[in-house]
Amino acid sequence: MASSITGSHFEELVLGLLMFWYLSSMGAAINNGNSGGVPAVYVVGDSLADVGNNNHLLTYMKADFPHNGIDFAGGKATGRFSNGKNAADFIAEKLGLPSPPAYLSIKSSIGSSQTFSTGINFASAGAGILDATHNGECLSLNKQIDYLSTTYAAMVEKNGNEQAQAHLANSIFAIIIGSNDIFGYVKSNGNTTPQQFVGSLIYALQGQLQRLYNIGARKFAFVGTGPVGCCPSLRRQTEANDCNAAANSVSDLYDQSVLTLLQELKSQLSNMKYSFFNTTLAMHEIMDNPADYGFTEVKAACCGLGDLNAKVACTPFSSYCSNRTNHVFWDFYHPTQATAEILTAKMLEGSAPHVYPVNVMQLSAL
Repeated sequence: MASSITGSHFEELVLGLLMFWYLSSMGAAINNGNSGGVPAVYVVGDSLADVGNNNHLLTYMKADFPHNGIDFAGGKATGRFSNGKNAADFIAEKLGLPSPPAYLSIKSSIGSSQTFSTGINFASAGAGILDATHNGECLSLNKQIDYLSTTYAAMVEKNGNEQAQAHLANSIFAIIIGSNDIFGYVKSNGNTTPQQFVGSLIYALQGQLQRLYNIGARKFAFVGTGPVGCCPSLRRQTEANDCNAAANSVSDLYDQSVLTLLQELKSQLSNMKYSFFNTTLAMHEIMDNPADYGFTEVKAACCGLGDLNAKVACTPFSSYCSNRTNHVFWDFYHPTQATAEILTAKMLEGSAPHVYPVNVMQLSAL
C-alpha cells in the first residue's frame, strides 16, 4: 500500500478551477433552490457508493475492468464495484435526479454538457473514517470533505454565500462509510477492545459530520454498515461458511453508536435533520427469506474464484454467474445491483425499524 494518490497542490488547484468553470456554466440552477424537489444529492463514502473516483487514483482498488458493469448501461465497467448500479445511483434515481458524477472525473469531462447542479459523488473505494484506513490508496473521508469544501467555495464565488447555503441546506447528503475500518480491525486482531475501537471511529466521525454541517449540510442520510461478517469474504473464513459473528458484533456496536451520535448532534446543531438506515435488519430479512426477494444464493459471490467465489476477487479471469438477479452478492464484499436496489428502496421509502426517524423521501420534504 505504498502507492500515492493524485493529491498534489497543483492538481487540487486545477480541480478547483474546473469546478468553478462548471458551476459558472450552470447559470441559475443553484439560484432556483429546490422548487422542483431536492436540488441535489452529495455522496461521501466507500466502494458501496464509488462511481469512478478511484479510476483516477494510483491504487489497486479499482473496478474499471470486466466483469464489473456487465449489467450497466452499455455493459462496460465504470469503476462501480457492481454488476450494474450501486447505492449512490439508486438514491439519486429515487429522488428524481441523475446519478452524481465522480468528483475526480471533472478533468476528463471538459466540454461535456454535464454540470454539477444536481450533486457530486466523492465516494472512494477503500475509504474509511480513519485516515489510516487504506492510507495512500483512496480518498479518505476527510479528503472527500476537503473536496466538498472546495466545491462549496466555488459555489460561493459564483452564486454568493446565501444562494450556496440555501442549495446545500435543501440537498441530501448521503453517507456510506465504516465498513473498511471494521474490516481492518477484524483482520488485524487489534489490541483495543471493540468498544475502544468503535469509540475512536465515533470520535472521528463526530468531527467529520460537524465539518459537513459547517460547510452547509443539513439533511444527512446515513447508511449503516450492515452485517459485514456475512459477506462472502468473511463467510469463507468460518468452518461452515456462516456469518463471522465477531465482525457482525463490531458492526452492530458501530451502528448503534452512530445512531446515538446522530441523535446527539441533532439536539446540538440548529436545523440538522437525519435519516438512519438499519442495513443489518434489512440484509438479515433478505438472507433469512431470500425467495421473498427473488434470490436463491445468499452466501456465495456471483463473480470470483474459489470457495464461495470469494478466494479471488472479481477480475476478467474470474467466473461469474449467468443470473445476477438471484445472487445477493456480486463479489466477495459488494452486493449485486438487485440487492442494492432493494436496500435503497427501503432506505428511501421504508419505515421504522428499517429507517429512523424518517425515511429519505420524508427527509427530503422537511
